[in-house]
Amino acid sequence: MEEAAAAAAGSSGPRGAAERLRAAVGRALQEAPRQRRLLLVVVCVALLLDNMLYMVIVPIVPDFVASMGAAGPRQGAPPGPAHPGPRNASGGGGPPAPAANEDVKIGLLFASKALLQLLVNPLSGPFIDRVGYVLPLLIGLAVLVLSTAVFAFAESYGTLFAARSLQGLGSAFADTSGIALLADAYPEEAERNRALGIALAFISFGSLVAPPFGGLLYHFAGRRVPFLALGGLALLDAALLLLAARPGWARARENRPVGTPIHRLMGDPYIAVVAGALTTCNIPLAFLEPTIATWMAGRMGASDWEAGLAWLPAFVPHVLGVYLTIRLADRYPHLQWFYGALGLVVIGASSCTLPACRTFWQLVLPLCGICFGIALVDTALLPTLAFLVDVRYVSVYGSVYAIADISYSLAYALGPIVAGEIVHSFGFVKLNLGMGLANVLYAPVLLALRNICKMKPSHSERNVLLDEGPKGLYDTIRLEERARQGGGGKGADSGRRDCPGASGEDSSGEDYT
Repeated sequence: MEEAAAAAAGSSGPRGAAERLRAAVGRALQEAPRQRRLLLVVVCVALLLDNMLYMVIVPIVPDFVASMGAAGPRQGAPPGPAHPGPRNASGGGGPPAPAANEDVKIGLLFASKALLQLLVNPLSGPFIDRVGYVLPLLIGLAVLVLSTAVFAFAESYGTLFAARSLQGLGSAFADTSGIALLADAYPEEAERNRALGIALAFISFGSLVAPPFGGLLYHFAGRRVPFLALGGLALLDAALLLLAARPGWARARENRPVGTPIHRLMGDPYIAVVAGALTTCNIPLAFLEPTIATWMAGRMGASDWEAGLAWLPAFVPHVLGVYLTIRLADRYPHLQWFYGALGLVVIGASSCTLPACRTFWQLVLPLCGICFGIALVDTALLPTLAFLVDVRYVSVYGSVYAIADISYSLAYALGPIVAGEIVHSFGFVKLNLGMGLANVLYAPVLLALRNICKMKPSHSERNVLLDEGPKGLYDTIRLEERARQGGGGKGADSGRRDCPGASGEDSSGEDYT
């Protein structure tokens, strides 16, 4: 009696109220729709922050590197100008050697993130498959927080390079695990398309809003404030992830089947076709970012702010492309390959027409076309990667989205390093014609996905109810829950078998749940 009275008294105090609140939050988050929506918010914020950090240094780093060059004589370095002169793509009348050296430093700094991602993703993908999606996402957010702190307090080029490389390490975990988490949390194809489309919209928004965000805060509040603000948002996102992932996800991690090795996925011809399309469609954007400002200055006398503003209207067609692809995929899901091929053609045509522009507003149109085409390709093919894993392997997505991240990183690692040399040797016009031709020629390659896109997803709800063998994490958990409730099923062991391919009997047809 006394113990019960003490427990009742304790439950009525502040501590008891906190426990009741925690229990209420836990019960609310155990509802699958709410938990998935919160996870979608967490992943979108993580992708937004990563892309903002990628682009926020655009208006900050050139001045910072130039100021370090101005401080060079006090440190025994050869004298040089405080700021780089106007760059000349043709090679004539350019700045002296120190300014050219600053351009090389800035190019390497921008490429270092993607280069480290290229090195880490073959390791991060299998790690995500082994431990689940939540822990790698937390690791990625923690590394991004550390990267923002190093950026904020950097005082030398070497420290900036270390911060940029740290961001690549964090992105290899955060981006890959975040996209894979959405693919796993939304097993039905229509919901998965929408979730990944929303994530892509946040990626685009982060890339476009970051330069004005960084430039304004840098101008009015100092160099450290933009990075500290992004670091604080990353900490908040990590706290939300812990809140969303706590209920129910430990059980899912225990039931996780063994994922397919990344080298085997890389050898899959269909996954290779998708990866090649992701690299090809992003090459124009990656190669234009470091070269278009110089071309605009020589072609139309544009200032630096006009070069940055030219990309801003492209956000609208990018979001429009995401929306249209999602709606079309809902009605005609077997044509995902066609939407990707159409996007490549749009990118190719836009790249070829871009060098003919003579005014700022003429240039906006092909830039919008490039971003619209990229939205078509990404929104159609990112869910296709998860679909390929569902129908041909085990539904564990870390390694396959590590391959997608490798595809993006390859384009953005080459851009800052190679684009300037191509423009110097062959000219800006030939660079764009070559990129446009590559996209148009790659579009027919996506015909290889025409038959695979007609296969039936292995995680169909009807398949589970018909007691078919589980082919992925979603089916495994459902069947084990039914077994615990006495509903039958084939047990957990059958859920861990590797499904090497989709047979004609259970994978043909166009039945989409």
